Amino acid sequence: MLTLVLTRHGLTARSDPEQHLGQRIDIELSPAGQAQAVALAVRLEHIRFERILTSPLVRARETASIIAKRAPAGPRVEADPRLREMDYGHWEGLTYPQIDARDRAERQAWEADPAGIPCPGGESGNEVAARVTSFLADLLAAHERLSGDARIAERPVLAVAHSSLNRILVCVALGIEIREFRLRLQQSQANLTALRFEHGSGPGDARLILLNDLAHLRRPPRTPWE
Repeated sequence: MLTLVLTRHGLTARSDPEQHLGQRIDIELSPAGQAQAVALAVRLEHIRFERILTSPLVRARETASIIAKRAPAGPRVEADPRLREMDYGHWEGLTYPQIDARDRAERQAWEADPAGIPCPGGESGNEVAARVTSFLADLLAAHERLSGDARIAERPVLAVAHSSLNRILVCVALGIEIREFRLRLQQSQANLTALRFEHGSGPGDARLILLNDLAHLRRPPRTPWE
């Protein structure tokens, strides 16, 4: 049985106003993003992870490193290119209003079917789903090889990635249509999401344990779901 703990990197200097940061602008965490990563690391510091995997992009690697420093036994951070954010192509670095002003019709078509239609010069949701499925299949196979050691088999795996990537991964794992990833799922910075693969039926047969939990970032009187 594999428990996959999923999170998104912390805030960057280009998070406000929100911009499309995919694979082409490789930016580090802002001070606020580093603080988010530390808060998440504190919440997870008692958990012994089997592995810590990350997108190779700087904002994700920095978040993963902050968590790893507090983790018991300090597992090595492993970068996997399949965890990179969706390639937004010509929309990279643009805000929603800028995209609407420049490519309104193309944007509306993409929003109607973000699975089948690629971002101009970039990826479609289905293309991201293909690499996510490959990632999950390899992760499950690797965990299965270690399952003879009960001490290892019960340890969760942490993956640090991105907003669209994570939402598409959850869709793959739960059998949700990929075209629904933007409408039905949320992945805030430094959230906690957890999936449990317990039936041995592959990447699309997970149980959702936790989704977009922000309790470590939203102290009272603020609600955890703001």
